[in-house]
Amino acid sequence: MNLNTYLQQFSQNTVAFVSLFSGTSEDEYLWRPAPGKWCLLEILCHLTDEEREDFRARVRHVLKTPDQPMPPIDPVGWVKDRKYMAQNFEESLNQFVRERKKSMQELQELPPLSEPVWDNAYQHPKLGAMSAKMLLANWLAHDHLHLRQIVRLKYERLKSLSGESLAYAGEW
Repeated sequence: MNLNTYLQQFSQNTVAFVSLFSGTSEDEYLWRPAPGKWCLLEILCHLTDEEREDFRARVRHVLKTPDQPMPPIDPVGWVKDRKYMAQNFEESLNQFVRERKKSMQELQELPPLSEPVWDNAYQHPKLGAMSAKMLLANWLAHDHLHLRQIVRLKYERLKSLSGESLAYAGEW
């Protein structure tokens, strides 16, 4: 894959996220399939923080200073520390879109993936070598995992609220 392919996928995923989150009622974005599972608001806040402080920052870090320690992140702890459940859903969606645009702009200014700098790697104490190219691929995979999670959550809510069998629709 080349960088333009990633950019196209990130752009398409942004449209998908906006579509899946837009027009969502408070009941829907606060609904949980079970205690301890994330609701749509928490997923959205997580995506914003990951965009800004994990993937964009870490790709930049590995491209420019791979020998320096990575700034710590705590995605699970952020849910409570940053009071995700108290955030405004619409503003959170707008913030995610702004952060994604910043990411896309930064990515567009980077060298092609064929350049050796993309092979720069940070030596993670548990995960081993983490190249900039690997982080970029995982960033896109993270999008896909959360798109799946959001669709699954909407499916589970429909199943719960309708009280109907959804077997006719097909197997999940």
